[in-house]
Amino acid sequence: MLYRTMSRAEDKLSILGFGCMRFPTIDGDKIDEKKAIKMLHYAIDNGVNYIDTAYPYHNGYSELLVAKALKDGYREKVKLATKLPSWLIQTRADMDKYLNEQLKRLETDYIDYYLLHALNKTDWKKLKQLGVLEFLDISLKSGKIRYAGFSFHDDIELFKEVVDSYEWTFCQIQYNYLDEEYQAGKEGLKYAAKKGIGVIVMEPLRGGKLTNNIPKEVEKIWNKSDIKRTPAEWALQWIWNHPEVTIVLSGMSNMHQVKENICLASSQYAHENSLKDEEIELVNEVKAIYKSKIKINCTNCRYCMPCPNGVNIPECFNEYNNLSIFGDFKSSKASYNALLKEEERASKCISCGKCEVACPQNIPIIEKLMEIAKVFEKS
Repeated sequence: MLYRTMSRAEDKLSILGFGCMRFPTIDGDKIDEKKAIKMLHYAIDNGVNYIDTAYPYHNGYSELLVAKALKDGYREKVKLATKLPSWLIQTRADMDKYLNEQLKRLETDYIDYYLLHALNKTDWKKLKQLGVLEFLDISLKSGKIRYAGFSFHDDIELFKEVVDSYEWTFCQIQYNYLDEEYQAGKEGLKYAAKKGIGVIVMEPLRGGKLTNNIPKEVEKIWNKSDIKRTPAEWALQWIWNHPEVTIVLSGMSNMHQVKENICLASSQYAHENSLKDEEIELVNEVKAIYKSKIKINCTNCRYCMPCPNGVNIPECFNEYNNLSIFGDFKSSKASYNALLKEEERASKCISCGKCEVACPQNIPIIEKLMEIAKVFEKS
């Protein structure tokens, strides 16, 4: 297992972190505890020392499962991360309530790495007004948390604002070879690293989309390489190649994935700056093929926002493009419903036209939103 140092924490952390949001399940959505604990123990026994969970994962049962897995000395072998559920916070007292509940759920006296979960403009503004930075100061001083960070789902301007607002130890962003310009993206990665903030990467495989149903033209490009790698290996090693990245989180759901990822995280190619120029060019060729399948040429500039009726136009387009790129309707529809509140969905467009006047790409936004609503909301 390879390790990198979280500079402000001075912790040596495994470059592979175990994301506890996709455990194997039985009877619908109940965690298969025996398999999940076996997976976690195997990962820890083989060098993984960063375990990431959160209040809502597996309908609230992930933290409880992690507590069971970390008994018998395993807690002392790992750095434990969980997150304040930002969207549930309505008062300053709520912050203490949820942290104390999480400590109880996890059966621990402290959280090593505590994050403000899934920050966006709305929740960040609310949390600041309610005193979240004071809450972090007090929680750090009391020893209930060792290090403070945040996970992020919004644009680069807000990301920089959040980074500059506090002495964070780390942040967590979505990043993969298709998402260099999405949300915080590469610019955010470098911005945080330059400030001395550790960067943890989530969604390295785009929720498995970069490893499933691989188009034949993509397979052809991968096969050109002298060194044969699986699509997962290419995606993970492309991220580890970045010296700014401390940890890549993987939400592993079976033992095969755990073993494969541990093997990859122990490879010479998982070192920073280890990929050759020609290998990076292969990744760029694959990216170009995926990008060519995009239906709506939205650059996420957000000139169309805010929509007068509350439609989240860029995210509607993003989910529709994911469907076009990967062809997985079930996954794309589930993501559309999960990430977009009802009032943000395409069907809420009232055809006022304000967005189309503002769009520098001249996208027929109203027409596309009607198309998206038909696909995701009426099918």
